[in-house]
This record gives sequence, structure tokens and C-alpha cells, in this order.
Amino acid sequence: MPSDPQDLVPPIVLTFAASDPSGGAGIQADIMTLSSMGCHALSVVTAITVQDSAGVEDVVPMEADLVADQARVLLEDMPVAAFKLGMLGSVENIAAIAEIVSDYPDVPLVLDPVLASGRGDELASEDMISALRELLLPQTTILTPNSLEARRLALDESDEDDDADLAECARRLVGAGAEFVLITGTHEHTPQVINILYGERGVLRSDSWERLPGSYHGSGCTLASAIAANLANGLDIADAVRDAQDYTWQALANGFRPGMGQYIPDRFFWAREPEDGGNP
Repeated sequence: MPSDPQDLVPPIVLTFAASDPSGGAGIQADIMTLSSMGCHALSVVTAITVQDSAGVEDVVPMEADLVADQARVLLEDMPVAAFKLGMLGSVENIAAIAEIVSDYPDVPLVLDPVLASGRGDELASEDMISALRELLLPQTTILTPNSLEARRLALDESDEDDDADLAECARRLVGAGAEFVLITGTHEHTPQVINILYGERGVLRSDSWERLPGSYHGSGCTLASAIAANLANGLDIADAVRDAQDYTWQALANGFRPGMGQYIPDRFFWAREPEDGGNP
């Protein structure tokens, strides 16, 4: 007897993110990462960007009604095992997405707060940051900011401090509703990159990684999507975070520089033939 077709369906993850025509970050990075990790990716485009491997030249948000329509049609058709949220484009889009995901409280939600590009182009206004805090953090399973994003999200403009204690930032973000917060240390001045996972009771795990040379386009998208894939595949939060970091580090270590800007992670590093012709 043939297998039930439903038995052959991989875990499905729905990502909301902006399109990056360079393929380095954004929804293209999400789709590649999710596919590489055994999931089927559904995608809702929140904005169109003009960018290359060096930086972002322009961002055009999608209309919030169109964002909502994209998502509703998919969710009425297919069961989703995890949500992944990246750059959302506007306050209106944030509000629309928050309303949609509120109908699925049992589906894990991974929020990558994309506030600026790798070279520092601003991608989120203060109003958008406030909307993220108020509407999405209370629904977030795991928030994945780098240290700069963690400080900007956790601190008010009046007490913003580039050297603010990250543990205190995590405490505030958990207090604002995020169940877990993974703060990545790429932007900190440490010999190794130290990524720390926080929960309601403080530090859950701390992982150190060799600091790779160069600058990478889409590393945060890759990490957040890898966590979403692991959660969709049934891993608990600690294992999902640890395995996603390993995958991301391998993708970065095998990264390539196709243009004049940053390196791009190789999300399919495991599928490449090694140069010596041996087994992968």
C-alpha cells in the first residue's frame, strides 16, 4: 500500500521577511536555510529592497493588507510548525503580523529583530521598535538580537548606552514578554564570539565560537531560521539553539564573496564536494 502523502510532508515553517535580491539575507536566506535543514519554507514578503552584498540602498514596504492576505491564504491551506520573523518593513505590517500570529499561540515564533544592515543602514524606526516591543515580544518564543539590537530594544532612548550590561538587557526583554532571548556576541570586543541564551531564570546556556575573519551578509537571518527549523523538527529550545549555532558557524566558515561587499554564508556547505575530491 502506498504511504500516506501526509507522512512525506516535511515540517513547514512560515517566514515573514523582506526580499533581498542579492540572496545574502532576507527571505532568500531564510528559504535556503530552512530547506537546507529539512523543512519546507513558506514565505510572506514584507518589503522589497534595493541592495547588494555591500549594503541597502532602498526599502519599499508592502501594504499591510497584502502582507496579511499572503499569510492568511497559506495558513488556511497548510499546517505550520514554526514562524520566523525578520525585517517587517513598517508599523502597519508589524501590527498585521502580530494579529495573525496571535491566532496560533501554540506555534513557536522566532523573532530576528532586523534593525540595521551589516554596514549600518537603518532599517527600523523608533516607532517600529516600539511596535515590536508592544505587539510581538509578548508572543515571541525566542528573540535573537545581536548585542547592538539587544541594547536598542531593551533600553529607552533616555538611558541608551552602547556598553549597557547585556544580562540586564536580556532580563528586560524577557520581562517584556519574550520567553527566551539569545544575544549573539559578534559585535562585542571579545577574542571569541560568545552567544548567551537567557530565560526567565537567567542564563540557560553560553556557547563560544571561533571569531572568523571578514564580514558576513545574512548571518542573523541564517541563525534565526536555523533555530526555527530545529524547533519545527521537534528539538527543545536549548538543543535547537546549540545545533543552529553550529550550522550557522559552518555556513559562515564556508562562506564566499561573490561581489565587492560582504561574504555570504554557504547554507548548503554540506552538499559541496571538497576540493581534494574526498567525501564531504
